[in-house]
Amino acid sequence: ALFMIALGIIISTLTVTSANHWLTAWLGLELNMISILPVITKQKHPRSTEAATKYFLTQAMASALLLFSSTLNAWQTGSWDITQLNNKLSCILMISALTMKMGAAPAHFWLPEVLQGSTLTTTLLITTWQKIAPITLLYMISNHIQSNILLPIGLLSILVGGWGGINQTQLRKMMAYSSIAHLGWTMTVISIAPNIALTNIIIYMAISTPFFLLLTSSSSKTLQTMTTTWAHAPTATIIMMLLLLSMAGLPPLTGFTPKLLILDKLVMHKLTPAATTMAILSLLSLTFYLRTMYLLASTTSPTTTQSTTLWRLKPNYYQITTILTPIALFNITILPALLT
Repeated sequence: ALFMIALGIIISTLTVTSANHWLTAWLGLELNMISILPVITKQKHPRSTEAATKYFLTQAMASALLLFSSTLNAWQTGSWDITQLNNKLSCILMISALTMKMGAAPAHFWLPEVLQGSTLTTTLLITTWQKIAPITLLYMISNHIQSNILLPIGLLSILVGGWGGINQTQLRKMMAYSSIAHLGWTMTVISIAPNIALTNIIIYMAISTPFFLLLTSSSSKTLQTMTTTWAHAPTATIIMMLLLLSMAGLPPLTGFTPKLLILDKLVMHKLTPAATTMAILSLLSLTFYLRTMYLLASTTSPTTTQSTTLWRLKPNYYQITTILTPIALFNITILPALLT
């Protein structure tokens, strides 16, 4: 059953990313939604059932809006081609649908609730893999989108992502708001420089994957439980601390590179006020990343373990974490070469 679900999730995403026809893309998104619902409801708990219901309703609504938008465009222009979204109303409706699919503001309300009702592994899946399909569609229609539509959405997402994360003690909700903020950075620049927007979201996935895997290994779900990891696994704690700083976008870590490139592009397109606002709003996110880092690194738990064999990471996560951590922390020097 697990193999079939995983296959469904992978095939559906690949269907969307390789689609040329709007109906094929819609079919892939529907299959994707149906495939992930059993993953969310895996825990036999009312919270996970509630999370799955919320996820289903928002995704179904977004899919209906996507189908309506593409049908309207086909009716007006006679083309079902994804890259030929010429109708202005269709374009606005499509952006609304994809914003809801991804969980960017102002249609972000479902994301923190769904993540809080899921396991850490499912949370990782929703914040990374599930973003690929809608981002790809947004990338494909980026030449038809006006920046004055996406810029307010992006700025609002950065504001909501920073503001919402500040007061959180639950790590899953905090990471949900972090995801919203990163989507905001992607949205602001996708109509100006789609490649940089794509780079930003790929780097976010590369940073959040090892972070989530380390959280899963240490079974940390709240800020309080994170304070005990230092006594048990100092190496993992240092890596998590660096990943948080990278996610915050502090130089010289990887997370800084896409932010710098995005701000550079915005200034080049004479959008300096927007770039300044984004830089200031990112300080909100920095606040909760630094607070989490402080709890990880600067607080020692009152009770240290009496056992001689200290708690260790689950071996099955070693490979992915080992591969992604250097990418998430040190690829700042090779990135400009990749983009030119």
